[in-house]
Amino acid sequence: MKIVCFSDSHSMHEEVPIPHGDLLIFAGDMSRCREVQEAVRFNRFLATLPHPYKIVIGGNHDLLLSENKKQARELLSNAIYLEDDHITVQGIKIYGAPWQPVFNHRACAAFALPRGTPLRSKWEKIPHDVNILVTHTPPVGVMDEDQSIGHGCSDLLEAVHRVKPRYHIFGHIHNHNGVIANGTTFINCNVRGPRGQIREALAFDYSA
Repeated sequence: MKIVCFSDSHSMHEEVPIPHGDLLIFAGDMSRCREVQEAVRFNRFLATLPHPYKIVIGGNHDLLLSENKKQARELLSNAIYLEDDHITVQGIKIYGAPWQPVFNHRACAAFALPRGTPLRSKWEKIPHDVNILVTHTPPVGVMDEDQSIGHGCSDLLEAVHRVKPRYHIFGHIHNHNGVIANGTTFINCNVRGPRGQIREALAFDYSA
């Protein structure tokens, strides 16, 4: 199965080069903050893509999604919306969670939680048999640095060590984009560079 993943399009998704594939995963931040029209436009964009399966989670800029999970699923009718939930696609179990540590006072704060118990309680929901973990935030120390500060979550890293997914897909930190294989293969798939440049969505082959 060819899997294509991207995140952090911030309403610029039409400009993102997206390879063909069997499964499309979006790891949050489709919008700039709150507008219903942004979600409607993103959903229409998803309908134009040929991928048979499409999965979406929210990010810190997707305030509209954080306000009502039922509404989020209705707005994103052309994809499978995951929020602390999983789906199995052709034998591959995929779990999605949008949460991230409180970032800074200038950032939109959808799905933002304090470090410690509030975030840990979210990661504890991740099932032990997940093959692909999708979060918006990176784990601590893994492509999480912005202006010499690491913004990743240490409790998420502990959860990854516990669950041992084959792949962990995330975005959020625009300074990084790429793949690190260390037991679990970590993929930061954000498509907005630090100076606003648009990157191509990342693709990989998943074999049983």
